[in-house]
Amino acid sequence: MTNLVVALHVTVCILLILIVLLQSGKGAEMGISLGGGAGQTLFGATGPATILTKITTAVAIIFMVTSFTLAYMSGHKSDTSVMKENTTPVEQTTE
Repeated sequence: MTNLVVALHVTVCILLILIVLLQSGKGAEMGISLGGGAGQTLFGATGPATILTKITTAVAIIFMVTSFTLAYMSGHKSDTSVMKENTTPVEQTTE
């Protein structure tokens, strides 16, 4: 179970990095908007969310859920083990 969550977490982490890098920043149009006389568009409403913004939100939520799941699983490890009954042999020295 832990391996599945870790694999999902790493995949989502890589996806989140790629999606954020594909988006353009909010200040990308700063020079154009102030020079063209449309300065209020810089500080006004951002408009409808693009598909990349929606995907980023969904992937970020999955990232947070997997982060909390991994934190919970690492703090609540089970006390049972298959190897508990096996003991390590003790070396006896003859002096």
